[in-house]
This record gives sequence, C-alpha cells and structure tokens, in this order.
Amino acid sequence: MRIIIVEDNQKLAGYVKKALERKGYAVDCVYDGESGERRIEFGEYDLVILDIMLPGKDGIAVCCDLRARNINLPIIMLTAKGELDDKVSGLDSGADDYLIKPFELDELLARVRALLRRPKEKSGEVLIAQDISIDNAKYVATKSGKLLSLTLKEYAVLEYLMRNKEQVLTRDQILEHCWDFAFDSFSNIVDAYIKQLRKKLNDKNEKYIKTVRGVGYKFQA
Repeated sequence: MRIIIVEDNQKLAGYVKKALERKGYAVDCVYDGESGERRIEFGEYDLVILDIMLPGKDGIAVCCDLRARNINLPIIMLTAKGELDDKVSGLDSGADDYLIKPFELDELLARVRALLRRPKEKSGEVLIAQDISIDNAKYVATKSGKLLSLTLKEYAVLEYLMRNKEQVLTRDQILEHCWDFAFDSFSNIVDAYIKQLRKKLNDKNEKYIKTVRGVGYKFQA
C-alpha cells in the first residue's frame, strides 16, 4: 500500500517515512500544502498523513478541498497544537484521525493500520480471483487454501494486481503504487517482482498474471 506524508519538517517526515517503509508501505514525502494536494489528487494513494501548519496552503484547507472533490482517502492530521478547537477544525475539515506532536511512532503506526483496515468503497478486506485469496486485514495470501510465502513487496504487487483484476496495469502504474516516486522509473524492478510472483504462484503459463506486450500486466479473473 502507498502512503503520502505532507509535512514541512523534513527530518520528521523522513523519520516517519523510514518507519512506515520498514512495515512494507511505499511512502512519498511532500513538504508544502499546494504540492501535496496536487500529488494526492493525481497520485494513487491509500492514506494521507497531513500536517496542519504547512507553507503555501495549510492542512485544513488542503483537506477541505480534497473532500470537496470527492477524494475520500483516509487522512490523519498532524499538528503541534493541542487545543480542542484545533482538533474540531481538523476533523470538521474531513480528516479521519488526529494526532498531536510530539507523538509516539507506535501510536501513529497503529492508527495507520486501523484506517487501512476500513472497508473500501470498491473492495472489501478479502480479494479473491481464481483460487488466489488475499486477506488485507491479516496480510495473508493463499492459493487453494494454502499459505503463500510472500515478502511485503511481493504482497503489495499481488494485492494491487488483484484489486484491479482484468485491468491492464502499466509498469509505471505498478511502480508508482508499490514504490515511492523517487525510485528509478527505468529500472526493471517490476518485471523482477512479477517473475518472483509467478514462481511462487507456479504460474508457468500466465494463468494468473498475463503479460500484455508493450504495456504491462493484468491479473486474470
């Protein structure tokens, strides 16, 4: 899953980014409100960590504008303010949760997990295609009821393919969703992970993951 942090304190943003990446998330960092809003609007994210006090455009305004455009990603507000009125303003703007700085990293991670466990509009917690099943509440993938031993990144790629089954996904789309935007877009990392997934799925004849020549990949329903 992919998360964006919009936080002008680059040291804090980097600290949170590393912690989330250790848990298997792909994480992008943006350091001002206007740039963050543009990236959220046109990127493919599963959750936003949004500071209130931002240069250019504050987090409250960013959140209000995103909700006005029906962008309903889970949003966690971060702020150094602890007054009740500030909490109310953050939640009234459309945020799903609110965390006051300084915060414990474990608490932030717990809140991220809780929000990502919420059922999504287009898909529930369990994704099924053919005899492959993914349980996003437990981060478990199975084939014909037998557990698949996947790395966190392999799981992320498989989850993205299955969530968009029968849709052709380009290599760039997979790269942008499962890795952060600083990754070398000319790398063959996506092909390498597809190869690993096919090996673990015993997918010798593209029964599950089909190559669409010159475009990318799709998961067969």
